[in-house]
Amino acid sequence: MIGTSKSYLYCIFAFILFWQGSYAQSIPNNGFESWTNMGSYNNPDSWANLNDLTSASGVFTCTKGTPGIVGTAYLKLISKTVTGMGVMPGIAICGTMNNVNFQPFTGFPFTERPEYLSGKWQYMAFGSDQGFISVALTKWNTVFLRRDTVANLFYPLPGMVMSWENFALTLNYSSSLNPDSCFMLMSASQANGAPTAPYSYLYLDELGFSGLVSQAQEMVPDYTVIVSPNPSDGRLYLDFSNVSKSPETIEVFDLLGNKILSLGKIKPPSILDLDLSCFSNGTYLLRFEMDGQSFNKIIYKQ
Repeated sequence: MIGTSKSYLYCIFAFILFWQGSYAQSIPNNGFESWTNMGSYNNPDSWANLNDLTSASGVFTCTKGTPGIVGTAYLKLISKTVTGMGVMPGIAICGTMNNVNFQPFTGFPFTERPEYLSGKWQYMAFGSDQGFISVALTKWNTVFLRRDTVANLFYPLPGMVMSWENFALTLNYSSSLNPDSCFMLMSASQANGAPTAPYSYLYLDELGFSGLVSQAQEMVPDYTVIVSPNPSDGRLYLDFSNVSKSPETIEVFDLLGNKILSLGKIKPPSILDLDLSCFSNGTYLLRFEMDGQSFNKIIYKQ
């Protein structure tokens, strides 16, 4: 989160907590029926994208498709070459976006524990490119002043789907808490650091959450790994003292799927010190492998 003070961040999180009790449990503009005319282009309401950055070149990576599977419109994300910028990914973020690193700045209030993200899609990637869908349900920890991950989803798009199909992607829970917010990023490119290719596309319509995961059910245990402080101003500590087995890998990704840090195996009990000072302010995904399973935590640099 570029150029924000801690007090300003706390005000944002306090606002989210206040807001959560006064809205319907749904994804804003989930059917992409509502768009705002910006003059030479349209932006989907409630969804940040790169159009404002690329409009000077007359190129738009987020456009309105018609007709919708239901209703009159759907979301078209297409990675395109932009003069002076190179190939820009087709991305959309439900909420607001950091225009420096193209990561979520804020999400939207959400307090339920759904089992699936569902919807309708088409997609295809060119060359070695690959699109993805990323979702994080989080809760602001008022004691430690940090945002804790409740559930996450990171799904690289395999193969291609060139006609409309239904999908349902499972959220992985690591907490019995109810979230207070949701961060959601859709991208036609760059899964796991794949090189962005022109014309890679992802079309979406009728997004929604379904199913219910009870508070007693934690689908993916977090192995009591303690991550602090979170948010971090430059140093992040991973406490594996209560972990019985060594993590095979420890990696950090930005929310565009780019791997920005990779560490080898460590031997617990151990406290690992990560230096985040060279990272841009924003939201990242910490991933570690243990017992053949992948575990994720959302971390914040500010």
